[in-house]
Formats: sequence, C-alpha cells, structure tokens
Amino acid sequence: MNNLLFFSHNHNKILEVESIFNHKGVKIYNLKSFEKIKEPNENGLSFAENAKIKSAFGLKYFNIPCFADDSGICVEAIKNKPGIKSKRFLNKFKKNKDAFNYIISHVIRAKNYKAFFKTVICLSTKKNHHIVFEGKINGRISIKPKGSNGFGYDPIFIPEGYEKTFAEMTIKEKNKISHRKIALMKMESFIFN
Repeated sequence: MNNLLFFSHNHNKILEVESIFNHKGVKIYNLKSFEKIKEPNENGLSFAENAKIKSAFGLKYFNIPCFADDSGICVEAIKNKPGIKSKRFLNKFKKNKDAFNYIISHVIRAKNYKAFFKTVICLSTKKNHHIVFEGKINGRISIKPKGSNGFGYDPIFIPEGYEKTFAEMTIKEKNKISHRKIALMKMESFIFN
C-alpha cells in the first residue's frame, strides 16, 4: 500500500498523522489535496460507525485505500458525554472556553474528574472490507484550561501519569501517548507487518 488517503480536513489531525507516518515511505493524502467535496453525513451511533462512513465514502469516491478517524472526549461526570458528539458539543458554544467551563463546573460539582479520549480509525481497503483500530487514553479534567498547543479539548485534558494538559505538550510529546497515536500504531502494524 503505497498511497493512502486520510479522510480529513482537520489541519491538526493531519499534522499528527503525517508526523507518525513520515518515515514509512507511504504517501498520505488528505482532503486538502483535492477539490472540495461534499462529505458524508456522520450519523453513526458509535465512533466506529462514523469512521467507517467516512473511510468507505473516501474509498468509493477517490478509489484509493482510505482511512478516517472519529474521536471524542468522554467525561464520567456527565455520563461519558460528549463522546461521539464532541465536535458538535464544542460548536454549540460561542467560545471553546465556555464549553470547557461547562464541563469543569460539572466535574467539580460531582467531585469526579475522570475522563478519557477515544479514537477509532477505520481503514477501507476495498469495497466491503473495513478494518477498525481503537485507541484510548485515560486521564482527568483540569480545573482550568491550560496550554495553547493542540486543539479541541486538549486544554482541559490531563493524561494519566502526567501533570500537564495535552495543550501544554508539544506535538511530539502528545504523539508519543495520544489516543490517535495508539490507534494509528495498530493500523501501522497491520499495514506493514
């Protein structure tokens, strides 16, 4: 597999993927490499379903093996939400900081700071042939947003065993331990072994 399409416009995700695959001799395309297309509606009921909707669409549309991810943060104090609706949840607020404050107020009230990030990657190699890889990292919600790196919920998530948020880490530091890295490494070992 010399060419792969990562079905994403997300600049930060693309950087993470490229930094992990940059030494493998595989050309990774992304949606920025092509004219704007109408993306499929992510109406799945799980991370895996949403990832598959995108990777299957990419394979069919571009006719090259395609992978896509669906990721989100799950906060125990709010019944493991926002979960698969993480992006939509963030977009409901005028500023990310407002969404963070909502989550922080709930975890403080519940005295439960536990959270985890989850990524599911679906690799579609041919029609009706989809392989799913999962990555998960446990951690806790910070009592205030910290750091300016990363994206999404990174400023309020402190991975287990660390004292700083994902947003306080360099991309290199985050990529060593992130949920996306775990899922990508599983996909990488499937492709190259």
